[in-house]
Amino acid sequence: MDRDRIEELFAPLGPVKVKRMFGGHGIYADGLFFAIETDGEIYLKADKETTPQFEAAGSSPFVYQGKNGPVTISYWRLPHEALEDEREFRRWAALALDAARVADAKKSRTKRK
Repeated sequence: MDRDRIEELFAPLGPVKVKRMFGGHGIYADGLFFAIETDGEIYLKADKETTPQFEAAGSSPFVYQGKNGPVTISYWRLPHEALEDEREFRRWAALALDAARVADAKKSRTKRK
């Protein structure tokens, strides 16, 4: 998936920045990293509140091969039906952006201590 297609896909959320990373793309909104594109698949940031929703939708986490074996991170595959329904896409993407905001707020509180 190229940068233009990613920007078009996320347009209902507002402007996003798309940066090349690890053979795919990192997707940012409001300065927050909240999505990954790799091999034509979109993975969205999840947290302990939203992970069960991704699981219930039949999604799977992003896994990459690390130095010592597979590494699973808190990004989950966008449910396929969301690519065909703008309202559903917007809902899932908003969940990811909210998870990124919560993580950023926690990080900011930790830095202040």
